[in-house]
Amino acid sequence: MNKFPILISIPHGGTEMPAEIAPRVCITPKDQFEDGDALTREIYGIKNEVLSYVEGTIARAFVDLNRDVSDRPPKNPDGVVKSMTCFGKPIYHPDQQLDNALTDLLLKKYYLPYHQSIRTALDSQKNLALMLDCHTMEAVGPKISPDPGNIRPKFCLGSNHEESCPAEMVQRMAHCIKTAFALNDDDVVIDKPFAGGFITRTYGNKPIPCIQIEMSRGLYLADPWFDKEQLKVISSRLAQLRQYFRDTLELFFVKDRG
Repeated sequence: MNKFPILISIPHGGTEMPAEIAPRVCITPKDQFEDGDALTREIYGIKNEVLSYVEGTIARAFVDLNRDVSDRPPKNPDGVVKSMTCFGKPIYHPDQQLDNALTDLLLKKYYLPYHQSIRTALDSQKNLALMLDCHTMEAVGPKISPDPGNIRPKFCLGSNHEESCPAEMVQRMAHCIKTAFALNDDDVVIDKPFAGGFITRTYGNKPIPCIQIEMSRGLYLADPWFDKEQLKVISSRLAQLRQYFRDTLELFFVKDRG
């Protein structure tokens, strides 16, 4: 069976806390869980079925792989390293914010290798047809987001307003998602509230198209699948969503699969 000719990037599914900063951290495991794209590696992680696959291991609360290296606190508290979570929880103890030296160390250890892996895949895999930067999003926009308090669709596809991916391609992906997940037309939107982050803008159409996928966490971090106390999701639900994602790609590449 041929592999899907795509590069999958999963930057926000990591759970690790670097030992270098552990004494400074004051957020709870629940805060860390809610700040990341929980369980995205389990949902999108079909690494053996695609030509290239890159996933982050560090938690988004500590290093955000989908930001520019110059995007830092205090100017942006939600930058490449963060001073607070997307729900406004301070990440570090008072007077224990990251200094430039520690920030640079974290970026060298976690951020730069991730982006080098993407560049290597793009340079070495000549048969790639598409890159997917895979995320999940809160069902309701948090305070720090571009749509605070708004109920979000089931999926948002980002094409950087057609700069990272042609309109017909992202529209085809939207149709395939609606079919595979059995959704209504208004359940899948394009470029709003998210048109694509740093990864999509940086690598889209250089040389292959890139689509940012945002799935609502209401599809799994909700009753009856989610245990809020244990922060766990029923494994069968994750397997089901992973199969729907696989079905989406089957539909999208139906002419290319052998």
